[in-house]
Amino acid sequence: MNKYYSNPSAPPCDLGGLSKEVAGLNLEKIDALLAQRAPGHGLPREFYTDPAIYDFDLTAIHARTWLLVGFDVELPRPGSYLSTMYGRWPILITRDRSGRLAAFHNTCRHRGSQICEVGRGSAARLVCPYHAWTYELNGELASAPRMGDDFDSGEYGLLPIHVESLEGAIYICLAETPPPFDEFRAAFAPLLAPHKLHEAKLAFESTLIENANWKLVMENARECYHCARRHPELARTFPVGASGHFDYGEDISLDRFNDRMTSLGLPVGPVEGSWWQSMRFALNEGAVSMTTDGQPVVSRLMCETGEGDIGSLRWSNEPASFCHATGDHLFMFSAQPLGPRETIVVAKWLVHKDAQEGVDYDIDQLSDLWTRTNLQDRDLVENNQRGVDSPAYVPGPYSQEAEALAIRFVDWYCATARDYIGSR
Repeated sequence: MNKYYSNPSAPPCDLGGLSKEVAGLNLEKIDALLAQRAPGHGLPREFYTDPAIYDFDLTAIHARTWLLVGFDVELPRPGSYLSTMYGRWPILITRDRSGRLAAFHNTCRHRGSQICEVGRGSAARLVCPYHAWTYELNGELASAPRMGDDFDSGEYGLLPIHVESLEGAIYICLAETPPPFDEFRAAFAPLLAPHKLHEAKLAFESTLIENANWKLVMENARECYHCARRHPELARTFPVGASGHFDYGEDISLDRFNDRMTSLGLPVGPVEGSWWQSMRFALNEGAVSMTTDGQPVVSRLMCETGEGDIGSLRWSNEPASFCHATGDHLFMFSAQPLGPRETIVVAKWLVHKDAQEGVDYDIDQLSDLWTRTNLQDRDLVENNQRGVDSPAYVPGPYSQEAEALAIRFVDWYCATARDYIGSR
């Protein structure tokens, strides 16, 4: 699908318009804190603890980039909608009568009530539960009882949000002018297309509250320095010793994997931009899927190429998500800020649309590896937060080899924050 946002007469809200003071913290002070960070080191403590910097992050970081929020198959037919929260923002994605996706702020234009509760559903029209203002699926205001003859309903449609669908993955951006998306689409679509997300379904979803700042959650998610010791189940299939774009060093098996993928017509990558990166990589010897034992847990494959033995396609997007797509299923991870020391981790598993639960897959087996991994990571980042809260915390150096992607994340964060401060 091409990009668009509904109700073009109403431009998207710009959530980046913070004043010089951000919740009491001066932007010059944030800039000075950024300047304290030594290259290749972590951030000063305030970036993981200060409520004002949490507010800054929402507006300067999350509201100004593309966010992976779900998949087309979560809205399977016209009239479907997906209601979710991102930070403090209620978001609504709809599929209108023509089958097109649209995204809106889930906020009634009357007195601001949230229109749809968090979850998925289907409706001919969207009705605010407070005073029954009623909206079409394309965001137009259809009915506003007792508002008088001089009321212009055309001025009060839902406020739209930019939305993109890339081979079945849904991205939104809350900025008035979002970053370019076309380069990401052109580079990444050929890698994702063989996984046929349009022929999938959501099999399972979980949420986990982690008592840690979202940046600590994502720094943990961007490195595997800790994996061999703290994720024994993941280490059975995942090449925990690799770095960067899964650089194994001199390894003939990697060449064999790449040659095999080329013979199957599957792009490998890597492809990379400022806020995204992707690569198909080889799993450990004998592993066919990213599962507890390395074997497929869904008998109906999403990608039948190579009989599903195609490694894993990993892609990540700053600031908050990564996914792994193997032959039999797809796993999505998203870390969304809830507070200075609180993050919600949303995990989703996709399988082929014709796969039958209890016949072709078992939910517990499907979700076992990443549920274990997420719980282990929760304990790690909560412990990390407690240590960072100490007045004795001084940012240390990352491992250039083992934490290359954590460095990349923090570098991106600092550059994006400085860009925002410079634009005020």
